[in-house]
Amino acid sequence: MGETMKAVRLHAFGGPEVLTYEDGPKPDVRPGEVLVRVRAVGLNPPDWYLRDGYRALPPEWRPDGDFPLILGTDVSGVVEATAADVTDFQVGDEVFGMVRFPDGVMTGGGAYAQYVSAPASHLARKPAKLDHIQAAGAPMSLLTAWQFLIELGHDAPNPFQTFPHAPVELEGRTVLINGAGGGVGHLATQLAKARGARVIAVASAKNAAMLGAFGVDQFIDYGKAAVETVVRDVDLVLDAVGGARMERLLDVIRPGGALFLVNPLGFEGHDVAAQRGIKVSSTQVRSNGAQLSRAAALLDQGAVRVVIDSVFPLSEASRAHQRVAEGGIQGKIVLTVA
Repeated sequence: MGETMKAVRLHAFGGPEVLTYEDGPKPDVRPGEVLVRVRAVGLNPPDWYLRDGYRALPPEWRPDGDFPLILGTDVSGVVEATAADVTDFQVGDEVFGMVRFPDGVMTGGGAYAQYVSAPASHLARKPAKLDHIQAAGAPMSLLTAWQFLIELGHDAPNPFQTFPHAPVELEGRTVLINGAGGGVGHLATQLAKARGARVIAVASAKNAAMLGAFGVDQFIDYGKAAVETVVRDVDLVLDAVGGARMERLLDVIRPGGALFLVNPLGFEGHDVAAQRGIKVSSTQVRSNGAQLSRAAALLDQGAVRVVIDSVFPLSEASRAHQRVAEGGIQGKIVLTVA
């Protein structure tokens, strides 16, 4: 029997209670890969969707469940070993990254564990001024914001539309971020500001101070006002919320503007958008260490900051998922690994 490690594993789909902290096999390092001693793990929506068996999808799209599964993609840690063909990293390097996404979307990325193996191309050196908790909170949310707003960075087929997503010019433009207090939203808000945009942030009242500290130009408390009744003629809306009635956001966009949907499922406004010349686009975030390296410079400079909602030890991953179910998350939830 090979070496073992502590991990949080799934033996069946279900609620937070199915997350089991136990011994499992330590992963091997294959060509092109790095073994990371995990210090912290960031939680993301695909984690709880997979834990639940993707019950929101049609039955024919749901995963079969090759149990046991280990959830998680976002890690920060220290290089423990490298394959012989890896030259970019050495043992002892502090790294962070989003591991195997979307390839592992139905099988788990393996990050809820003491060790995870990852393609070297999915990792970047951890920003020196961030601790592992902050770094683990960044990858998926930051890469999502980056690939929507700054640079797509790949030519993989787009699962949501027939054409590739293309970011638009931000400098001097007015950008509205819907869901600006969440994981993707709070980072997208800061990226847009860093790129010279005028930013309107839509979030709950408790996020007003945080978003004000990021320098947003206008804050809208969605509990007090429907955004489509108070805003007009923005150049770009990034919707990080999804769900029902996304098409109402078309009313705040100028003719010829753009609507970017992080979760486009259920959007019913394509005909209206076409009539107004509004570009509607989405994409699926993909692992990209090179992009994280570029974004790391902004994190080190303090131009972009990762906000942490709450922190739990790996052994209490089920409690972390219960926190998700409570809602009202500000920033990111992170697991620490002893």
